[in-house]
Amino acid sequence: MSQLSISRRSVLIGAGGAALTPTTVPAAPRAPSLPLVVVGDWGRYGTDDQKAVANAMGRTAAEIRSRFVISLGDNFYEDGVESVTDRHWQDSFEQVYTAPSLQTKWDVILGNHDYRGSVQAQLDYVKHSKRWQMPDRVFTRLEMLSDGTVVEFFYIDTSPMISAYRHTKVAIDDQNVPAQLAWLDATLGRSKAGVKIVVGHHPIHTVTGHGRDQKDLIHLVKPLLLRHGVHLYINGHDHNLQSITRDGVTFVTCGGGGAVLGDAGEAKPGDFAAKAYGYMSMEVSAKRIGYRLFDEDGKALYAGQVLT
Repeated sequence: MSQLSISRRSVLIGAGGAALTPTTVPAAPRAPSLPLVVVGDWGRYGTDDQKAVANAMGRTAAEIRSRFVISLGDNFYEDGVESVTDRHWQDSFEQVYTAPSLQTKWDVILGNHDYRGSVQAQLDYVKHSKRWQMPDRVFTRLEMLSDGTVVEFFYIDTSPMISAYRHTKVAIDDQNVPAQLAWLDATLGRSKAGVKIVVGHHPIHTVTGHGRDQKDLIHLVKPLLLRHGVHLYINGHDHNLQSITRDGVTFVTCGGGGAVLGDAGEAKPGDFAAKAYGYMSMEVSAKRIGYRLFDEDGKALYAGQVLT
């Protein structure tokens, strides 16, 4: 497993983009396909249907034999966690996602609500949990399928890129956005993966939620997705379920892990949007990314695919 060539603190406050190298989650044994489940915006002390979503997600994870879980940020509402002993860890995570099928590794990123608490506590929790995987604010996961196809996940930290958060309770002001973008550009550019999936908290394109399309990310991140042939971008933040395609990239929103807010919006023909609690499953193979969006009862609301 490769390591960051500079300290975590220097990544946060002053590293030049060229100095960043990816921390990579090691691959598991090879298989013909890669099944996993995804959830976002969930940490509500088990209330607001969080437990119902968790139970249904556990059943789906068992059915598909999920290898790991992706968490899309806003892991703890409303103000993140204060420490590694905060009651949120037990009440919103450990005692909620109890299904045997969910005792796998969780690849976790940060959301804007996490930045209202101690980000360091979420980074440090890897020392206290066999499941929690947040090796840094940005990292990658490499998987190789049995036919030799490489699948790579690129986990990014979108909150510092949102200009509206500057000088607010969302404490992103000391983050080096140019360094992160340079890291993403370089890491995507040198990737040998046949399947590339980028994971961030905020939507780039959306039909609903907090403000329609996110202009900051359209300007900063979307050109990198197009330049490097990214197949899929997954996000949370909007508390609903969506699947839309723009400019050859599929954008899936899965932010219904603990609350549903706002209207679902009106999806264009071929797209999907639902005001619903829920989660997502994925099956990644050499030629195809299949995915399904489920409600809190485990009912599949939408099934889509991305050909790779």
